[in-house]
Amino acid sequence: MAATQDRVPTVYLKNGLVEGLDPNDPIEISYQKNFEGEPTGKDNPELLTMKWHHGHNNSIVNGIPRIGFMKGGEKAKWSDVDMADHFLEKAQDYVKKHKSVSFFLYYALQQPHVPRTPNSRFVGETDLGPRGDVIVEADWCIGEFLKTLEDEGILENTLIIFSSDNGPVLNDGYYDDAVERIGNHDQNGGLRGGKYSLFEAGTRVPFITYWKGQIEPQKSDALISQLDILASLAELTETEVETRDSKELLDVLMGTSEKGREELVLEASTRTAFRKDNWLMIPPYKGPAVAEQVNIELGNSSEFQLYDLSSDISQKQNLAGSNPDQLVKMIEQYKNIVGDMNSDVEALELK
Repeated sequence: MAATQDRVPTVYLKNGLVEGLDPNDPIEISYQKNFEGEPTGKDNPELLTMKWHHGHNNSIVNGIPRIGFMKGGEKAKWSDVDMADHFLEKAQDYVKKHKSVSFFLYYALQQPHVPRTPNSRFVGETDLGPRGDVIVEADWCIGEFLKTLEDEGILENTLIIFSSDNGPVLNDGYYDDAVERIGNHDQNGGLRGGKYSLFEAGTRVPFITYWKGQIEPQKSDALISQLDILASLAELTETEVETRDSKELLDVLMGTSEKGREELVLEASTRTAFRKDNWLMIPPYKGPAVAEQVNIELGNSSEFQLYDLSSDISQKQNLAGSNPDQLVKMIEQYKNIVGDMNSDVEALELK
């Protein structure tokens, strides 16, 4: 994909080239202004099969309004409802072709990112509307992929890492009943915030390692970053890599150690925070406390925030005022790591 599926161009790429493109129908892209005569979600709601809520009201493809403007490339445009099957098939084909040699495969599922477009096989599988249905579809894709590894005889020789890129969000640009149908379910699992947020529901994501016959099922509280996958896989494959930010934590991935990172800089929408053991410090940031369009707390405050996650995982009690010594230590350690990469860091001082 050239971008997320809610953006143009809505085409597949292979080796840097658009698949199925007619040379006589070239693609034009703009994220600033529309092309003359091209319909948009904002001006042509009668053409929509999915209604936009915010930010997704530009070019229309398959009845879905997108971010950005696109002209041309009609034969190359993808089918949204077949996208999960498309990527699954590509991943399965790759495994079948490379099963006799060592390989690394990055298989990125597009679900449940918006626009949520489940295949007809999964429509109505849940009571949560498209968001629930695409989660079931994603689960099915993972199951089918694992079956492929087993059928090809390499499941017991494959380390699988499953994770996500951010925390949960319900309405993320389209009306798809995600908010209306959620009921009493807490998609955050008791955590505060969500996608776009510096609170735990934004930065703490699912992370599962699976290796049949090698990893014993267990839950780990070790602190780890996706950055650490690089150094850890290099250790597994006895490969040397040059990296400043990746930490070798192969024993943690394999479930034989609980000793993960001691500290980590967290990031959400260019803002950063600092985690040290079970302490989390969020510096002051300007901007709204809540992103109204998605109804998510962002972590912005005019004051420092300090939380002890060992006793307050839901981040209900800001300890910055009652524990100034810990706050000072966190600020200094944060400055030592971030340095001049953040122009606001040098201005961080206790009031």
